[in-house]
Amino acid sequence: MIYKKDANFPYPLLTNTSPSYESSNFILDVNLEENTSNYRFEINYQIDSGFINDLIENQQALLILVIQSKDNKFYPIRPGKRYIEIAKSRISISNRTVIQLHLQSKQAIAFGDNFDLSSFYKQFKDEIVVPKNSILGFSNVVVFDGSTTKPLELFEKRVDPDLKSDISIELGSEMIIINYKSEKLQFNDSPMSNRLNNPYIYMGLQKALYKFIMNNGEDGEVDVEQIDTPTDNLDMKLYNLMRKKMVEEVSIDNIDEVIYKISDKILDRYTAAVKELSSDGN
Repeated sequence: MIYKKDANFPYPLLTNTSPSYESSNFILDVNLEENTSNYRFEINYQIDSGFINDLIENQQALLILVIQSKDNKFYPIRPGKRYIEIAKSRISISNRTVIQLHLQSKQAIAFGDNFDLSSFYKQFKDEIVVPKNSILGFSNVVVFDGSTTKPLELFEKRVDPDLKSDISIELGSEMIIINYKSEKLQFNDSPMSNRLNNPYIYMGLQKALYKFIMNNGEDGEVDVEQIDTPTDNLDMKLYNLMRKKMVEEVSIDNIDEVIYKISDKILDRYTAAVKELSSDGN
């Protein structure tokens, strides 16, 4: 369960609002990344209590990430582990997902050596023993309001009757521009217009990623995790998108694989739209 308010426990509890500890910070920050198959929750937390940190380090207490969306999921966090990766088939992420970090005892915990407690407990802390599998503390709640990685916002569409070809892909300072010779090529008369334009999106991503590699790499490849943030605005957008989608490397040889990861299966959605139109026609 998620604790959204102070709860009453018969022993000292570490929370951000608890009076049990002199310094009661238990602060959680979560960053969500995703690719086609997995979610990755990057976990950063701060616990001010040395006593509690020692329990975690000595594996006497366990951190558990609680993810509440359409259902509740619990994921143990090993000491030193700063992220968990979960297959999308195993978890449902809605536009209102709540996350909290719990601290649970793995054995009976004696509080006699807990010098971080407030003065209220100092007279009788030697008598406090918390049973195994008890909650020792919980963090603030992090609310996730949906993914911010929207690759199609990289694109702008224009119509230019003077084009010498039906379609022209242009790389602007911040956007990938798809120029159409005629509005008919945009399928605007179809409710599936966006999906039917996906092959052009694919072409634009190929061209932009090729330029990204030329601008930021050597020998036709870029280590996305190691390079500095690009100064070119379009490259910076692609860089941030690839980091969000957990792309570690982009090269001339794996551009199509990278597009698959960052574009949420745009060709699958195009194929589905064509099949649906064919079915309606029949």
